[in-house]
Amino acid sequence: MVSSKYPDSYYTATAVGVHEQPILDTAIRADVCVIGGGYTGLSAALNLAEQGSDVVLLEAERVGFGASGRNGGMIGSGQRKDVLEMEKQFGLERSRQFWDCAEAAKAEIRERVAKHDIDCDLQFGQLEGMHKKRYLGFAAEIADVLAERYDYPHARALSSDATRELVATDAFVEGLYDDQAMTVHPLNLALGLARAGREAGVRIYENSRVLNYTRTAPTLVNTANGSVKASHIVLACNGYLGKLEPRVAGKIMPINNFMIATEPLGADRARELIAGRFGIHDSRFVVNYFRLSNDHRLLFGGGENYRSGFPKDIAGFVRPCMLRLFPQLQDVRVDYAWGGTLAVTVNRLPHFGRLEPNLYFAQGYSGHGLSIANLAGKVIAEAIGGTTKGFDLLASLPTHTFPGGTLLRYPGMVLGMLYFSLKDKL
Repeated sequence: MVSSKYPDSYYTATAVGVHEQPILDTAIRADVCVIGGGYTGLSAALNLAEQGSDVVLLEAERVGFGASGRNGGMIGSGQRKDVLEMEKQFGLERSRQFWDCAEAAKAEIRERVAKHDIDCDLQFGQLEGMHKKRYLGFAAEIADVLAERYDYPHARALSSDATRELVATDAFVEGLYDDQAMTVHPLNLALGLARAGREAGVRIYENSRVLNYTRTAPTLVNTANGSVKASHIVLACNGYLGKLEPRVAGKIMPINNFMIATEPLGADRARELIAGRFGIHDSRFVVNYFRLSNDHRLLFGGGENYRSGFPKDIAGFVRPCMLRLFPQLQDVRVDYAWGGTLAVTVNRLPHFGRLEPNLYFAQGYSGHGLSIANLAGKVIAEAIGGTTKGFDLLASLPTHTFPGGTLLRYPGMVLGMLYFSLKDKL
């Protein structure tokens, strides 16, 4: 039985421009078949159509159904690892190249929102709250490095008191504020990109799960009720890849992350809690992230699990994380609670590549996918069009197979996350 509904969430309740697409029920042809209707697939399809390609996009559920429509809405600067880690691993020159890629990702989103008039509540500003005393001084070091070595003067260190003036919690010893990072309504961004794709000529089919494809040129992509013969495939499934492509499945591990939305707090109480519409996340390995909605709710993400199912009581799972930061919200009702699945890599850097000459993929954004996935679609489209510089740079990032592959990755991940969770608490 196919699904015609999005999962219940605050984002679903406030979605703009939901447009149901048909099921693929015949054999068709295209220049490119994109598999997956999240940010990677939508961006690739839109950019390819603008280049003149005939594009078909196949989505197993609904456009933006997965993590692209359920995430925290945070568009951060840089990669998942900070620039000091990147410099240590790759050296300054390559670290700057990867930083510039992330800046291009932010620009891609800003430009798409403006060009296509996407109603996704784009806001500027993001604060990282440092939660350990041993992190004191880190914000100033990062801000100085960004200004001096990355030509990025938009980040500044905040003292404990200055951080407390912006966010009413005692959990942070200092802060790092980035006024060019952003937040969005993630599902509305996905729906806006889908609309732009349709207007550019992309044929989108929903509830059309891909069962398999041939390793030929052209390739034949098969669903339960139809097929697409195409010159190229873009594999854009990320945490929902499943068993579709065993050759890259062991490079990622799907994990589940959870969010809640409170009842409306009212303008005054919301402003007392957070002094603006910027996003906030902390420095924990299992990160808490939160922001205010335009109707004065607190949108709060926290907690993960590493199995196929979600907790029965998601609100009860996430609410304690919120109250540890904001005990003053003990009386506040939770109106929405939901989860989503993302994919992480061993080293928390994205995995780009090409399997056959005509099969491109990107995955494993490790919690940084809102920005990097939109860029992934663009550079894959450029590579298919013959310009490979951006794709080749991102494909050069090292990627490791999880120990034990897909069979043993979950037990290993649970042990690793227990270790990092303990470090967070000590």
